Amino acid sequence: MKPEIYKDEGYKLMGAAFEVYNDRGCGMAEEIYQECMEIELEMRGIALLSKQELSCYYKDRELKKSYVPDLFVFNCLIVELKAVTELNSEHEAQLYNYMRITRQPVGYLINFGHKNTLEWKRITLSEFIPAVDLLASISAD
Repeated sequence: MKPEIYKDEGYKLMGAAFEVYNDRGCGMAEEIYQECMEIELEMRGIALLSKQELSCYYKDRELKKSYVPDLFVFNCLIVELKAVTELNSEHEAQLYNYMRITRQPVGYLINFGHKNTLEWKRITLSEFIPAVDLLASISAD
């Protein structure tokens, strides 16, 4: 069973992404979607960091190298934006690795380049879910 941590935050994020896709469609540069997402999230009062450094760790020690995700939303969701015809395993691996090295349990891969529909994937890494949140999500079932 996969816990549904940050479920409400994910719904709000994806609502903003669908709004941007419905307004802009596909075929634009990733930078355009990045800026549109920032505006839409701000208009909805959603806390976000754009292109901000997140600390990376190795064996509980902070590394000098940091990661700069496209968006860090609600102070808990890593968001990687794409504008490609189709998501592939390399895109998923990129997000997975960013989540692992920054110890963030939930990430979203959002592709604005897919024709006729917004393509997206939610990835959850249970090893980084705080114990309190993990127990709460299990007991809710």
